[in-house]
Amino acid sequence: MSNAFRITPLAAETFRPLMALDDDALAARGIRRTIADQKPGFPCRVSLEDAEPGERVLLLPFTHHDVDSPYRGSGPIYVREAAVTAAPRVNEVPAMLLGRLLSVRAYDQRAMMVAADVVEGRSLDTLIARMFANPEIAYLHVHNAKPGCFNCRIDRH
Repeated sequence: MSNAFRITPLAAETFRPLMALDDDALAARGIRRTIADQKPGFPCRVSLEDAEPGERVLLLPFTHHDVDSPYRGSGPIYVREAAVTAAPRVNEVPAMLLGRLLSVRAYDQRAMMVAADVVEGRSLDTLIARMFANPEIAYLHVHNAKPGCFNCRIDRH
């Protein structure tokens, strides 16, 4: 079984309608528009890049694991207003992940967690290979380990 993988960002189209809303309409949905004031610190789940200082981002609640299992999950994410959906190559780990402490959760076909680990981002590819060596694992979710928020999904390729 191949351990090749592809990282999947969230699609920009999902968030485009929100970008035209004013701050009051966003707040009514639990969303905040803010300005990035440091880098790193505002990781965009669409572009898989940290926002530049001065760049506008949305901080919003998002259901990242929309499944019929006890592991259904949601949490806060950042999306850059000008984000374009990233297209990482096979086995490519975006720079946004390399400098972070990450929590990786492995799920089977029934969306049940079968493994989890914490890893420095620079060693993420090694952990992915180890997890995908288990044929029971269907996909992975990567979270920032300290704040716990979702970053991206990883699938076998």
